Amino acid sequence: MSEGYLTTHVLDTARGCPAAGISIALYRISGNSHTKIAEMVTNNDGRTDSPILPKGKMSAGEYELIFVCGPYLDAHKMTGGAVKFLDTIPIRFGVDDEAAHYHVPLLLSPYGYSTYRGS
Repeated sequence: MSEGYLTTHVLDTARGCPAAGISIALYRISGNSHTKIAEMVTNNDGRTDSPILPKGKMSAGEYELIFVCGPYLDAHKMTGGAVKFLDTIPIRFGVDDEAAHYHVPLLLSPYGYSTYRGS
């Protein structure tokens, strides 16, 4: 059994604070198939209350995190009109070491975002 796990968090780089209340879904990708394996919401620290993929559940392969950011951006009056530049942000990534800790954060602003493999 693997001991690897997956964590994430969202930082609002425009406001300089954690982004609370963002819905996040995790999918396992296999060819054209997407299987939802977890769904959580960020807390006041911009993190999920537990790993989005806990120890013992990680396996090598392709995954996708879907961050639903539109409602958060609306709530903080960071959208310019009826059509948002950013609303739902997908981040697809691969896991090749199922014993490792993968941390995939989202750095969010109304008109851009970035991510990286953290620790």
